[in-house]
Amino acid sequence: MEVDEEKVLCYLDKVLEDEDVFEYGDMDLESLLTPGDMLMTPVHRQFRGDIEKGMEMKKLVLSGFLASEEIYINQLEALLLPMRPLKATATTSQPVLTIQQVETIFYKIQDIFEIHKEFYDALFPHIQQWDEKVAVGHLFQKLASQLGVYKAFVDNYKTAVETAEKCSQANTQFQKISENLKVKGPKDSKDCNTNVTMEALLYKPIDRVTRSTLVLHDLLKHTPKDHPDFPLLQDALRISQNFLSSINEEIDPRRTAVTTPKGEARQLVKDGFLVEVSEGSRKLRHVFLFTDLLLCAKMKKTSAGRHQQYECKWYIPLADLTFQLLDDSDVCPHIQVLPEHEIEEMKTKISVIKSEIQKEKKALKGQSRNVERLRKKMNEQESWLLLHSPTIPFRIHNKHGKSYLFLLSSDYERSEWRESIQKLQKKDLQTCQLSSLELQVLTSSCFKLRTVHNIPVTSYKDDEETPGLYGFLHVIVNSAKGFKESANLYCTLEVDSYGYFVSKAKTRVFRDTTEPQWNEEFEIELEGSQCLRILCYEKCYDKTKLNKDDNEIVDIIMGKGQVQLDPQTVQSKNWHMDVIEMNGIKVEFSMKFTSRDLSLKRTPSKKQSGVFGVKISVVTKRERSKVPYIVRQCIEEVEKRGIDEVGIYRISGVATDIQALKAAFDTNSKDILVMLSDMDINAIAGTLKLYFRELPEPLLTDRLYPAFMEGIALSDPAAKENCMMHLLRSLPDPNLITFLSLLEHLKRVADNEPINKMSLHNLGTVFGPTLLRPSESEVTKGHITLASDIWSHDVMAQVQVLLYYLQHPPISFAELKRNTLYFSTDV
Repeated sequence: MEVDEEKVLCYLDKVLEDEDVFEYGDMDLESLLTPGDMLMTPVHRQFRGDIEKGMEMKKLVLSGFLASEEIYINQLEALLLPMRPLKATATTSQPVLTIQQVETIFYKIQDIFEIHKEFYDALFPHIQQWDEKVAVGHLFQKLASQLGVYKAFVDNYKTAVETAEKCSQANTQFQKISENLKVKGPKDSKDCNTNVTMEALLYKPIDRVTRSTLVLHDLLKHTPKDHPDFPLLQDALRISQNFLSSINEEIDPRRTAVTTPKGEARQLVKDGFLVEVSEGSRKLRHVFLFTDLLLCAKMKKTSAGRHQQYECKWYIPLADLTFQLLDDSDVCPHIQVLPEHEIEEMKTKISVIKSEIQKEKKALKGQSRNVERLRKKMNEQESWLLLHSPTIPFRIHNKHGKSYLFLLSSDYERSEWRESIQKLQKKDLQTCQLSSLELQVLTSSCFKLRTVHNIPVTSYKDDEETPGLYGFLHVIVNSAKGFKESANLYCTLEVDSYGYFVSKAKTRVFRDTTEPQWNEEFEIELEGSQCLRILCYEKCYDKTKLNKDDNEIVDIIMGKGQVQLDPQTVQSKNWHMDVIEMNGIKVEFSMKFTSRDLSLKRTPSKKQSGVFGVKISVVTKRERSKVPYIVRQCIEEVEKRGIDEVGIYRISGVATDIQALKAAFDTNSKDILVMLSDMDINAIAGTLKLYFRELPEPLLTDRLYPAFMEGIALSDPAAKENCMMHLLRSLPDPNLITFLSLLEHLKRVADNEPINKMSLHNLGTVFGPTLLRPSESEVTKGHITLASDIWSHDVMAQVQVLLYYLQHPPISFAELKRNTLYFSTDV
């Protein structure tokens, strides 16, 4: 037999093998399609080169085949169970089906059952009493000689399925029977009966037809040529190959299901979970990119987890797939975007559950049933977050049919999918149309072939896995080279958060160059992050090419790459230099990490003439102002030209620019106003955040911190209002007036949310932990959970405090001080 034909046979069997059949181990597509390993299962590879264990391997192969035979026999038996009563009622006055319909649907099932039952009963004792001299070749030879029954079954299969479908539509009694057939679990298994549809069971012989051929290859590999089994197994293999060839030449639907129209093996190239906008709502799909088509599937709901199957929602041949953007004549599907506060509230809930799980595990060493209950709840909430967070559109269009819309969290991810598809489209692809059977075969293969098994949520991770980094990552984007032509170039930085990626920083555009020298430093806040991505873009200045759709980045991605944030590497005090290679482009960058607990330490300024690290009361008294000059100037500049900036206060400014502004304010430079007018607006926003972060104590003070934590936790709205207002009144005047000025500024920024994408909740998340942080004494006492869980209950409460005031009607300093109706709570 030719090697290519062997590949097809092996690939067929592995693709068609159902998940509940005996498995040698997890399939890996690349190794499956490697010529040297084509017929080796993972267990085989485990014993590679170990010739002495040949007979042991033979027993393993036979044991596996015997186990799958038992399941297959149970499936055939489940089909036969309704056949007999249906046949009996066919001759009565009230038949469910006619005798002809029964014989068409169950054609040859009884014969196939008897053949395999006999084979199983004969093979079983040989495996039980195994030794090197055991001969089983004659059993396989007999099994192969009866493959003609399968030929008859395959010829009738399409008619059988169509008849069953028509009978289900016409007869509700048969419909109930066909949708709920019970398959027994293996004898030695704890599994009970499984409910399976008749359509799925009728497919099992089609699924099974190549199994024995693969097993024969394996057995021959591990049977010495002088063993009496060897010639018998060879003969059985010859019969099986001839049978498969005749099926392939005539009507075999499986060949087209696993090969492209050009006859090449269809391989899985990429798969992953994406959010599809379908009928106006978000649906989590598992998308599979094969060498010639894109298939969108969803997981079927089943009673038993190990019997999961995929259902195809749609597929597009790559020859017919385009990424054309919608024009005015197209109807753009409505993208459901939840208010930001719902996203943030869900993060709060998840962080609380994480804390509860840690407490339970410490108290009961993880044995509590409550831990599993909490994990399940956290899984549901994280899955909800993954479903509702993505906003970047990724449109797939079938030039002969419909368009489909996915929402992704990252331009990096969108670029990966687009590039993978376009790379395949460079080949000479032909369009294809799959029959229902072919589609069923391909969809069932997805369960085996998938490389992404679970949605990326915490609850699927092992306890031993790193929880990620919490704190601040300092990144310097130095330079890049490898560009063939001059271009206007910039980079963006993304980090992962709650299973999806968030854009955190953007360099300036380096104009008309092949070797940009950015040398820009950014400080990125990490929320359990494990990966840093860098994307290099060519800036598009042509207004005619701009896309009108929200969140659509129109600049061209020149390259992209990512690095794992290894705690051992980045947590050193020194800068760690690295290079990312992307599409022939090399981007040089450096990074270092500051943990959350270290970032809480506030270092007073050594020069009292400055403003950074100096008490706010000292600065306002020196300046004879109510609000520090630095706060007023930064707010004014942001409102003048940053109010429409996407991600203002969230996107990091260049660290060197921020340090230059810091030095200018500290020395009271006369050039401050000129610097502010020329400086990138994100650097000005970053300077304001840095000022508040470097105060010797937070703006809302160390003394009041515990009271703010208690106040925000109150359930009664009236009690909460009185407490929260009383706490503001308790602040020193410079702190209070500055806080109220910042509050009104942030509200004005949020008024432009449709443009700048910064809601009150976004701003609360950015500023809350900066304005309201625990004192070092609180940390030392162990009152605050730090480092390993930034979204701990305390930190999220800090966000909620600021959010409370941001959502409150305008608060007047004079009225607040004059009002005596609030409780005089002892704080």
